[in-house]
Amino acid sequence: MAEEVIAVVAKTGDFKDNEMREVEVGGTKVLLIKQRGEFSAIGSKCTHYAAPLVKGCLGLGRVRCPWHGACFNIKTGDIEDFPGLDGLQTYKVVVQGEDVVVKADKKSLESHKRVGICPFAPKDGEKTFLIIGGGPAGLECAETLRREGFKGNVILASRENVLPYDRPKLSKAMSVTAESIALRPKEFYSTNGIDLRLGKEATKLNLAEKKVTFADGESLSYDSLLLATGSKPFALPVPGFELQNVLVLREPCQANEIVKEATGKRVIVIGTSFIGMEATAFLAGKAAKIVCVDMISAPFVRVLGEKIGAMVQKMLEEKGVEFRLGSGVKELKGTDGKFSSLVLSSGEVLEGDLCVAGVGVVPATAFLKDSGLSMTKMGHIVVDKHLKAAADVYAAGDVAQFPLPLIGHDTNIGHWQVAHKHGNVAALNMLGKETSFDSIPFFWTVLFNKSLRYCGHALKWDEIIYNGSVDERKFVAFYVKDDKVLAVCSLDSDPAVSQAAELMYQNKMPSGSLLKKNSALSSYL
Repeated sequence: MAEEVIAVVAKTGDFKDNEMREVEVGGTKVLLIKQRGEFSAIGSKCTHYAAPLVKGCLGLGRVRCPWHGACFNIKTGDIEDFPGLDGLQTYKVVVQGEDVVVKADKKSLESHKRVGICPFAPKDGEKTFLIIGGGPAGLECAETLRREGFKGNVILASRENVLPYDRPKLSKAMSVTAESIALRPKEFYSTNGIDLRLGKEATKLNLAEKKVTFADGESLSYDSLLLATGSKPFALPVPGFELQNVLVLREPCQANEIVKEATGKRVIVIGTSFIGMEATAFLAGKAAKIVCVDMISAPFVRVLGEKIGAMVQKMLEEKGVEFRLGSGVKELKGTDGKFSSLVLSSGEVLEGDLCVAGVGVVPATAFLKDSGLSMTKMGHIVVDKHLKAAADVYAAGDVAQFPLPLIGHDTNIGHWQVAHKHGNVAALNMLGKETSFDSIPFFWTVLFNKSLRYCGHALKWDEIIYNGSVDERKFVAFYVKDDKVLAVCSLDSDPAVSQAAELMYQNKMPSGSLLKKNSALSSYL
């Protein structure tokens, strides 16, 4: 019989409604919440990167992580928005007189996570759901199918030869191995009836025959299909891009190679968006010299604006990084087939030993060109609000052009969190459980242990309202179009972006005019 731990953790009169507090049960911190007059208790840390949820944002029936926006149901512990894969432990709460008492199985206190799905073996003759792509959308789709009780065959086919992994870490901690950042251990897949097939690159989709062909010649039939093949690095169309030591960053082996080749050497980074700047921050202090080049006026300027971009540039310059901005790349030159210099459109020549290209990505959908699917000029798959692209075909993650309610039109967003949610929504629709994508996009970037957080989606804005000081690197920025806040960015101001995401989700985000009078987001929740 399981050993039970019982602890009096609070007095009823000590708690206000919509309050959450860490309490101790059997030597373990548990999150105690009071909402609508009822108490509940769940694991105290986010299942993504173990952020303390007490520092997050309490929404309606769920708590949102302060770091990256994952959401957990306060009654069931289920993960309702992402990133992350697991739910939280839940504990029984009873009120005895004035005492709030938490009862917990001792074993459940060993981890805040509730890991796993009910192990089983698929039944022969059942339907086959085929998932192409081993990223967050593909993995979350497979797990959701099993969690929802699907008993048929689930095949997860990944082009890469390594287990699905935590890709955002590649540019933030470039020395990591694929094994160390695997999202699930190998045995997880077989235990939960997920047929994981590595090194399987799709080359053709036949909609009429409901069949996918792979580079190894094998064809697989499906009853329902998810396309989640992600992106691939954009190849800059300039002479010399094919030279040795011109490297891109997408996979663990590429990250490891960049670190190896850059240490003690002169590095030129093309591109000042998120991958390029994160890689630059990681290599600063390891490379002998780093020069970043781009046509734009400041890092992140298209997404975060000039002021924050200038701040980011200064952060990197303080670490010895140089910038050449406002000039494109004309040519890469080499000696004996190996990169040796970069020529800017201005005529300036930059000598280097290694060139890292972070100039964006394109969807990995070339194999779908003649499939009959509706696709954009860029190669994104057009889907409806249920992520459906065609009969029994769904698309998720980087490859999907999908309706975003927040902005009222279709868009493509290559965020880790969005891909997770896409996989979850696609799985539910594959099972006939009609579900629309209703998440608020959320992403983050880390430079020298400082994390910029962002929620929403703003391609254009009329103004940016700042609360705090960008120069002092402690602020919240609101991106406003027609008096509507479309996005929020912060630095050293948690849980502001999580609060903003929750307000957007509840359709309670104040207007730009109101924020100028009162920018305290907690007052609107």
